[in-house]
Amino acid sequence: MLVEIKNILSPEQISNIQGHLAKGQFIDGKLSAGSAAIRVKNNQELTQDGKLIDYLNNLVMTPLVSNPVYQAAVMPLRVASPFYARYHPGMHYGDHVDDPVMGQANAAPGGGLYRTDVSTTVFLNNPDDYDGGELMINTSFGRTSIKLNAGDAITYPSSSLHQVTEVTGGERLVAVTWAQSMVRDPAQRELLYTLYHAKEKLLRERPQDSETAQVNTAYINLVRMWSEL
Repeated sequence: MLVEIKNILSPEQISNIQGHLAKGQFIDGKLSAGSAAIRVKNNQELTQDGKLIDYLNNLVMTPLVSNPVYQAAVMPLRVASPFYARYHPGMHYGDHVDDPVMGQANAAPGGGLYRTDVSTTVFLNNPDDYDGGELMINTSFGRTSIKLNAGDAITYPSSSLHQVTEVTGGERLVAVTWAQSMVRDPAQRELLYTLYHAKEKLLRERPQDSETAQVNTAYINLVRMWSEL
């Protein structure tokens, strides 16, 4: 299931983030790649040390994680700090599947290993700022090309084969993060997401109807049945 989330970040927030990224120190993205992805990864990532990362994470992740569409689509149990990536002309990220487990064993409280169920890309500059650089995701209906406005995000199963096509001009800026979902199975998450929207519409428009109570109860009990905590 691919879910677009619009306007997570305001134009003022985007401008602030871009200004700080312009002053940040970037390193070869291969340093964070797994054994398979390292062969096809060609980008740069902001170093993970220092106050800049904490500042950017607060700007980007707070509105993302609190967004009701993100919550409904991902149902996050654990959300990772993002990587801030940039692509200059000639850079790309070939076909790959995200590592199934990320993080560090024996990490401090709040860290540790987590399973990657859902990947999220937050676009930090506009599609007019660069040529190429489409996020291409394989789905059961074929390959989908995604290139969103600054401040928008896309969520997709981490198990999906995907790539970033070569940037041929300008600069591509994104934040990429992963979540371990309370509901591991992507088909179950998709059913719950569909049911969530029906439930919310009924609660708004027909809160007193018995059908509304039935749908709400079904949603709640399916979450209870399928969640892993």
